[in-house]
Amino acid sequence: MTSDSFFHPVSGFDLPRFAGVPTFMRLPHVPPSHPRFADVQIGLVGVPWDSGTTNRPGPRHGPRQLRDASTMIRAQHAVNGMRPFEMVNCADLGDVGPNPADIQDSMTRITGFYDGLVAAGIRPLTAGGDHLTSLPILRALAKRGPLGMIHFDSHTDLFHSYFGGTMYTHGTPFRRAVEEGLLDPGRVIQIGIRGTMYDTEDREFAKSAGIRIVTIEELFDRGIPDVMAEARKIVGQAPTYVSYDIDFVDPTFAPGTGTPEVGGPNSFQALQVCRELYGVDIAGADMVEVSPPFDASGGTAFLGVSIMFEILCAMLSPSRT
Repeated sequence: MTSDSFFHPVSGFDLPRFAGVPTFMRLPHVPPSHPRFADVQIGLVGVPWDSGTTNRPGPRHGPRQLRDASTMIRAQHAVNGMRPFEMVNCADLGDVGPNPADIQDSMTRITGFYDGLVAAGIRPLTAGGDHLTSLPILRALAKRGPLGMIHFDSHTDLFHSYFGGTMYTHGTPFRRAVEEGLLDPGRVIQIGIRGTMYDTEDREFAKSAGIRIVTIEELFDRGIPDVMAEARKIVGQAPTYVSYDIDFVDPTFAPGTGTPEVGGPNSFQALQVCRELYGVDIAGADMVEVSPPFDASGGTAFLGVSIMFEILCAMLSPSRT
C-alpha cells in the first residue's frame, strides 16, 4: 500500500517544528467538508471533552497539547523502519465539538462524527478527552457487531455507577459498552490494573462477564511479551479496539493525568506494549486522559503522541497490509 503525497506530513527539514499551525504529526488538516476527505484511510481525531471526569479535570485540553507535542514525530519508526505515512493516507480530521454542559448531547455528537468515519471507511486514531470518550466512539464502530478490546490502564473503568446512580463517568464506559453489546467481553483484556480500591465490584463484574484482567504485578512477573501474546490470543483475528489511558504509565514518566497511580510501567515499556500489537486487527484506537494542567514539562503529551505513533504503526502491521 502506498499513500498519496498530499497526505505526507511536513518535514522538519522543510519547516522548523516550532513553526506553522500544529496538526497531529504535521499531517494535512482534512475535516469532513474537505474535498479529499473520502481519500483518507486513517484519521486522527481530537475529542476535547472531560465531562466524565470525577477527580482532577483537564483532559479537555489534551488534544491541543498532543497536537503541539506531535510536531516532534518524524516519518520513520526507529526500530522496524516502518514509514506509515507512505503506506496509507493519514490526516488530521480536526476535533469533535462537544457540549461541555451536557454529557448525553456530547456523546450523541461524538457518535455522529464517528458514524461519518465508518461510512467513509476511515479507521480512527483518537486523542481524548477523558475515558468516557471511548463509549460514544464504540457506539459507532461496533454497529456491525461487538468488538474485542485490548485496554491499557491502571483502572478497569467497569464500575456500575458513581455518586449514587450517575451512570456515565470515566469510570464506567466499558461497563456500559458490555451492557450495550458493543464489546464481546470474552475478547476483552485489561492490562496494568493497580492501585487502592473502593471495593471489588468492578472486578467481580469482569469475572462474571469473562473479561480478562492482568494486574500490574502479573504483567511485571510474566513480562510484556508473554502477556501480550495472551492478549493477541484473546482478541484473535476479529476486529479489535485498542484503548490506552496514559495513567497506565507510572506518574514519574506521565504526571499529566487526572487519576495517577504509582507503580506502573516506565516510558519504554509504555511503547513496548504497543509494539506487541502487531498482527491485531485494529478497528480503531484512542489515547485518553492526558491532562495539560498537570503536565508542566509537556513530557506526558510527548509520551502520549509517541504511543499514538506506535499504535498507528500497529494498525498497519502485516496482517492488515
